[in-house]
Amino acid sequence: MTDRRTVLVLNCGSSSLKYAVVEPDSGRELADGIVERIGEGPIHDHEAALRAAFDRLSADGLDLGALGLAAVGHRVVHGGLELYRPTVVDDAVLATLRRLAPLAPLHNPPAILGIEVARRVLPDVPHVAVFDTAYFHDLPAAAATYAIPRDLAAQWRIRRYGFHGTSHQYVSEQAAAFLGAPLESLNQIVLHLGNGASASAIVGGRPQDTSMGLTPMEGLVMGTRSGDVDPGVVMYLHRTAGMSMSDIETMLNRQSGVLGLGGEIDFRLLHQRIDAGDPDAALAYEVYIHRLRKYIGAYLALLGTTDVITFTAGVGENDAAVRRDALTGLAPLGIELDEHLNESPARSPRRISFGTSPTTVLVIPTNEELAIARACAATVTGG
Repeated sequence: MTDRRTVLVLNCGSSSLKYAVVEPDSGRELADGIVERIGEGPIHDHEAALRAAFDRLSADGLDLGALGLAAVGHRVVHGGLELYRPTVVDDAVLATLRRLAPLAPLHNPPAILGIEVARRVLPDVPHVAVFDTAYFHDLPAAAATYAIPRDLAAQWRIRRYGFHGTSHQYVSEQAAAFLGAPLESLNQIVLHLGNGASASAIVGGRPQDTSMGLTPMEGLVMGTRSGDVDPGVVMYLHRTAGMSMSDIETMLNRQSGVLGLGGEIDFRLLHQRIDAGDPDAALAYEVYIHRLRKYIGAYLALLGTTDVITFTAGVGENDAAVRRDALTGLAPLGIELDEHLNESPARSPRRISFGTSPTTVLVIPTNEELAIARACAATVTGG
């Protein structure tokens, strides 16, 4: 046996299973991968997917039994009001998650299924749920509250929950470490720009606002999600276009955003279409940037003074054009991007603003797997 302590991190979707084996103490990722097309061919269900992941780990010379597996960590999108701390899963917790599934109908059911399968396959290891909503649980009431009848909101637990919390917390802490500044001393804006996209305003390590709300649909324009849309659009499409509520929900979640406007979800392909003169792709990009700048401006006003703006996730870390266009013309507000630094292909944490810029602009790679692994390890050891 080894003294090494590891955590198996699972992120279960409806047709895919992402996995990683992480050493929470050292931060090393020993392995990672994804099993896709669950329900097709030999990967006929999630249990087959998990066993396929174990086979891949074994083929790479990793035996979970010899790795000191301390826990299995499960990313769960929505924990509602009750579940916000990393939580060891038992039957009662699973029952609560099933009850909360309507709050995240596209995300929570596959996560629940993944937990059920993993508990069955690895019954002797603690399973810990880590919630995307946790970091934003204590949002100020003014930011968390929708202006709807308060009794209705209380009955149905309607509030702004926020998502991508694991990433926002990790990145804000890494930004402070990069700057060599106490987290408590910084006002930050974090821009998590991936297929899902969200922004947050953070004061002293505590979030003051975030762009996603009751569900991960609110806020920024995303790969396939609309972001902010007049609620009247939903009623109009239902009454006038004859669309069912289910069809509208699918449209807003899976057929909208950059894909719905520009025909692409991959920003590299979107840029290619723009360069080739595609007006739909150009408009999709302009709408994406417009919404992003709108949120940045709102959070600059909310914070008053902003010490650091950080880009993270797939688009945020890799798309220099998005970063440039999001911040162009903001020098009067203290944001001065260095084009040379911004164009650098480096993948490590880095500053992309001029050294004289009153607001520092950073690119910090997110690492949700490490954050989940550390939360799990602390939960099962009490440390």
